[in-house]
Amino acid sequence: MILDSTYHNKEHKSIIEDLIGKPYSFLESLKMRGVGSKRMIIENVSPNLQQYLNTVSDINYANIEMRPNGILIYVTKGLKNYTWIIPFYQLVIYKTNGISIHAQGKFVHFKNNKTFKENKAFMNKLYDAKVKFDEQYSFQF
Repeated sequence: MILDSTYHNKEHKSIIEDLIGKPYSFLESLKMRGVGSKRMIIENVSPNLQQYLNTVSDINYANIEMRPNGILIYVTKGLKNYTWIIPFYQLVIYKTNGISIHAQGKFVHFKNNKTFKENKAFMNKLYDAKVKFDEQYSFQF
């Protein structure tokens, strides 16, 4: 689900909290050594996400915030802000040349450059959180 988060909206806050949980408290985020990434350059997106990117040949940036049951991807298009809500059960991460995040029939591919390398520790936390979430529902075959 993608929301226009340019202006504060109480309905959006409740939708996000229902889908992926409340944000981590200040102490929890300190213990985790941060729950948000630095901004990363978007290299490619799926056709159904093109409308949320700058149409001019500008560089498109996004950053990621972790929540207890999912992630938020914040994308800026000019003066507008968009938030893509992804619960962990829909999240698929591919480590290609950079990183590719897939969910809900959409994807975002982040460029492998200096800004991406600065987020390596955050990405490892994200992988661990996804694995921990998936382990709750492991089945014996």
